[in-house]
Amino acid sequence: MNVKDLRLSGRKNHKENTIVKAKNVLFGSEKIVLIGGPCAVESEKQVEEIAKGVHGVSVYRGGSFKPRTSPYSFLGLEKEGIQILKKISEEHKIPFVTEITKIEDLDYFIENVDIIQIGARDMQNFELLKAVGRTKKPVLLKRGFGNTIEELLLSSEYILKEGNPNVILCERGIRTFENSERFTLDIGAISIIKRYSHLPVIVDPSHASGDPFYIESLSLAAIAAGADGLMIEIHNDPANALSDKDQALTIEQYNKLVEKIAPVAKAIGRSV
Repeated sequence: MNVKDLRLSGRKNHKENTIVKAKNVLFGSEKIVLIGGPCAVESEKQVEEIAKGVHGVSVYRGGSFKPRTSPYSFLGLEKEGIQILKKISEEHKIPFVTEITKIEDLDYFIENVDIIQIGARDMQNFELLKAVGRTKKPVLLKRGFGNTIEELLLSSEYILKEGNPNVILCERGIRTFENSERFTLDIGAISIIKRYSHLPVIVDPSHASGDPFYIESLSLAAIAAGADGLMIEIHNDPANALSDKDQALTIEQYNKLVEKIAPVAKAIGRSV
């Protein structure tokens, strides 16, 4: 790891772990942050049903602007989706995170969104990184599926350099030669990031595995390895989801997972 350019994200000049606050939620504290919700916001009824059914969620998630591989896939409800998330968030007093895809929408995100997500495809969209860096909004920065850990940390530097200290890193799996899972979750990245950076790091086992069968084991492994949180896709009717239906947990599956996470967190001196 070449640490000379990790001037703001690195530990050389910042020994203590950074805690990022999003409303009443602290990323990087002793409490594991659980982010849950659908891949894509489809309707108010859908989001409300998930919000009422899940246990232990600290932050809601849901895609409103959906960058998809195919232009014929569901591309999201855009601003309507954000307003749905905002309404549910205010009703349940829980912050939410959603992905931004272009600078032109930034003012709208600043006004309406609690945590701005930079997706894997935009990890090196440097103008977008600099733009969110000029805000004070918490930013969840996902690792690109073809990028190194060093490149992820250097992307965070773009945000930090502009004056925004509120950066949360996310490991979501990388593309390797293995094809039995959607991506390969880099569990070792958690320890490496913790060694070289003071920023909180969470894990997205849903995008990494692409299959609910693996989400439990990957989630438990991530917590044991020191992750500060998990970002998990949950759907009230996965079979009919408009986006990534093959990787979403049902509400019941998610609640059972939370029960299994608690003792693992306790074993390493943390809680959920």
